[in-house]
Amino acid sequence: MTARPVPTDVAELQEQLRSVGYLADRGLATATLIGLRLDRPILLEGEVGVGKTELAKCLAQIAGRRLIRLQCYEGIDTHQALYEWDYARQMLHVRALSERELADAATVGGLYGPDFLLERPLLEAIRAGDGAVLLVDEIDRADDEFEAFLLELLSDFQITIPEIGTVVADTKPIVVLTSNRTRELHDALKRRCLYHWIGYPTPEAELDIVRVRAPEARAELASKVVDAVQRLRDMDLAKPPGIAETLDWIDALGVVGSSELDVEVAADTLGSVIKDRDDLEAVVAELDRIVG
Repeated sequence: MTARPVPTDVAELQEQLRSVGYLADRGLATATLIGLRLDRPILLEGEVGVGKTELAKCLAQIAGRRLIRLQCYEGIDTHQALYEWDYARQMLHVRALSERELADAATVGGLYGPDFLLERPLLEAIRAGDGAVLLVDEIDRADDEFEAFLLELLSDFQITIPEIGTVVADTKPIVVLTSNRTRELHDALKRRCLYHWIGYPTPEAELDIVRVRAPEARAELASKVVDAVQRLRDMDLAKPPGIAETLDWIDALGVVGSSELDVEVAADTLGSVIKDRDDLEAVVAELDRIVG
């Protein structure tokens, strides 16, 4: 994969993103362009399914870089995110050494050299010679200690490994962090990033997204699905549907061969767009209004 130059203006970036199926409004495209031009991490917050993760994937496509994804979760630590030592190979190496060689400090020190280092996503992104797109997905699921651990990377694009020293990126990765705001992130992390909130799109914008991502869908059906999803978001649901669910619903209707969205078909395919039992009961009770 050959790295490509950063776009020179917002309109060019929007066009490049659209060419790979991502429609970014001017605000998002501007924040992204600034991050790309200044080598600053981009922090995207918003509801689930509005395109935060997808933006990183599309940036990798248009930039001609490899996507390296770190999926965050509660309890994640440096071993999963940064590096591990290959203990099995180290033990085999020790067994192969003679007692005299084991006494040699240089030989023992060599057990903690690059040959025995297993790269995890953060170190892999820093050491990618041709650059990469590093996606730190759902950073809000990680704990405070992990946030603090990320600060060196976000500030200086470098990582310190006690046994080896500091590893500095030859080519700075494009860094995208996403958060569903299940908890508040710390100011120290936010200060190192450019920030953008991605909200739900307007009906017109969402219909445009459907046309680009699902061009085979009939215009009338796409319009009815978008209208129905917009009504669902107006309800007091635990998990309102995002753009991803709109596209899933379109796909589900295509699978069952339906060219119309009526109450019966909507009830049959509602699992594509509603992902909570209480929400499902509330929506079923109002399907006449939602798809009417």
